[in-house]
Amino acid sequence: MPVPTEIETEIKEEIPPPPEPLRRLRDEARCRTAGPVGLMTRLRCHVWSWWLWVLIQAAEMTWKRWLGLLALLIFAVIVYLFRPVEEEPQYGLDHEFAIDSAEFLPSIAGATDTPFLPGNRIDILNNGDGFYPAMLDAIERAERSITIEAYIYWAGEIGRRFAEALAAKARAGMPVKILLDAVGSATISDELLNTMKAGGCQVAWYHPVRWYTMDRANNRTHRKSLIVDGRVGFTGGAGIADQWLGNAENPARWRDIQIRIEGAAVTPLQSAFARNWLETTHEMISGPAFYPQTEPAGALAAQSILSSPESGSSTVRIMYYLSIACARKSIFIANPYFIPDEQAVGILTEARKRGVDVKVMTTGIHNDNLLARYNSTRLYGRLLEAGVEIYEFNRTMLHQKYMVCDGIWSTVGTTNFDARSFALNDENNVCVYDRNFAAEWERIFRDDLAACHRVTLENWRKRGLAMRLGELVAVLLQKQV
Repeated sequence: MPVPTEIETEIKEEIPPPPEPLRRLRDEARCRTAGPVGLMTRLRCHVWSWWLWVLIQAAEMTWKRWLGLLALLIFAVIVYLFRPVEEEPQYGLDHEFAIDSAEFLPSIAGATDTPFLPGNRIDILNNGDGFYPAMLDAIERAERSITIEAYIYWAGEIGRRFAEALAAKARAGMPVKILLDAVGSATISDELLNTMKAGGCQVAWYHPVRWYTMDRANNRTHRKSLIVDGRVGFTGGAGIADQWLGNAENPARWRDIQIRIEGAAVTPLQSAFARNWLETTHEMISGPAFYPQTEPAGALAAQSILSSPESGSSTVRIMYYLSIACARKSIFIANPYFIPDEQAVGILTEARKRGVDVKVMTTGIHNDNLLARYNSTRLYGRLLEAGVEIYEFNRTMLHQKYMVCDGIWSTVGTTNFDARSFALNDENNVCVYDRNFAAEWERIFRDDLAACHRVTLENWRKRGLAMRLGELVAVLLQKQV
């Protein structure tokens, strides 16, 4: 064994080991996870493991069942292509600093690589009667450019009104660029497309499904943004379709929220559109018509977080989890598809243990995604046992997506609280650190509780056999819904 030189000995003596408390905290941070990995999660991981199907294929080869081999090979390829690739945070989800501490905002900005931009005005618009007139008015007032990125644009009355308004602006010589998701907007009619294209609008399809594009077919743009002149932006849960008309007065009219932004926080939303437009059309958009010099429009500093599976880790997920871990008083979540993974269940139950008031509002009986509902109800148990309050909105389909923590921190956007939004879709959320703004979200949350049914642990345990069987099937597809 080599004998240490005098220099090496001096270096070792000059660098003392870390104090015992710091060493213990370091070791705990490396070892602690937010929640245990359950049996269903392990089963799902095995089912969605490509190597398992390759082994089965090898067995099939020895049995010379060529037809079965071909079927299994195709299925293995599908599993490989559709598997989530996003890296989920498992460590570092316990924090000693609170949301109202000086450490919180720098951590959020650094962890998401997204700065806070000052000088914004943000208006909360409830339901179609609130946001559709405001969006159409902004289109009418547009002077230099209009861009739209939409997961849902369907045929119908409101689709026709938007198409005609957009075509009118394009005919006047204004650049109007519309990026539609090829899956979410597949039911738009030829009539609406012809109206927009005949007027001079540029319409492009994000990730159309072709045999040669299967490697990216599971990545959808779930963003809903309208940006006018690069100065005014709209985003939130709503697409352009007739179920969002009205005021959520009955099951045919969905409950949803959009925000209108004016100020510097609009620019990142335009940048998100520009990246996907470039990928789709190979056209780069630039210049003052799309990126003007922005003047202060209000007093709010806002953070516009863009999330995409191409980054390898969902920035919106990081924001959600870090916010929950740092909450000390209250966490109110409103989300239509609430399907937390083990880490999310863990940090929510930990929040209850430290005395945080945790309330979750999600879609109840009027749910457009049965698999999502089964996966959601399956996960209620641990949360209810920990004291998390769960409310199901039963007047109509609840589709809004926001969270407010400790009466000061709020976020709203397009992101569902599920694996598809966190790991597979392009999403965006706008975050604000302001007590008055957060108070408005809390008021909306409490008003909506009047249309909710509170889920109790006793009632959850008495759910029927049909529900339990549906949950067993749905768990295998939890990462896809």
